[in-house]
Amino acid sequence: MAEKSSIFDMIGPVMIGPSSSHTAGVVRIARAAIRILGSLPTQATVTFYNSFARTYEGHGSDRAIVAGLLGMNTDDVRIREAFDHAKEAGLQYTFQGVGNASTMHPNTIRVQLRDERTGHAVEVVGQSRGGGVIRIVEVDGFPSDFSGGLHTLILDADDAKGSIAFIASVIAHDDCNIATMLVSRKGKNDVARQFIEMDSGIKDITLAYLRQLSWVHRVTYIPTID
Repeated sequence: MAEKSSIFDMIGPVMIGPSSSHTAGVVRIARAAIRILGSLPTQATVTFYNSFARTYEGHGSDRAIVAGLLGMNTDDVRIREAFDHAKEAGLQYTFQGVGNASTMHPNTIRVQLRDERTGHAVEVVGQSRGGGVIRIVEVDGFPSDFSGGLHTLILDADDAKGSIAFIASVIAHDDCNIATMLVSRKGKNDVARQFIEMDSGIKDITLAYLRQLSWVHRVTYIPTID
């Protein structure tokens, strides 16, 4: 009798699994989340919404998200054994599903990560749009809208007059073209978070300059996510 095949026996040049939305997109959401965290997490709580909540086990999205949290690429053959690799790496994770979130995109994932070694934590909400395309729509409660397909800069800065124009000027002097910019704040004169997508990468010296500004609290740079 022939052995029963698994969905993870379907190996292609750009992804592993039954569909790009359930595997490649999920891996990329996780890879975006760990870059925002700044390290590989030791703890993860993953919430699948709507259609993902009903299919994440059967379609392998659970293994895909864990693989991405371990830093694997979308075409990594180790995705099929992601749970085993997570155990070896000491990654603790839990899954939960919410099947009736009517205001959310059908393929939405919320990832809550923590690195006990650094004390850093992050919460990221991403959408898998199909074809491996993703949108990161929320970071730590701040609305966002970036794809990971461009170089992305995330800054936490004081909500002061002229701050947005100043940051844009610094980026321009680094010969970087801004493709999109979204600024979110939780209140007037509170800390604002800037999400900036750029056509090209930004220099280390420019990042260092931004980080030393007294009114800039945190700078996260995310090169394009494969």
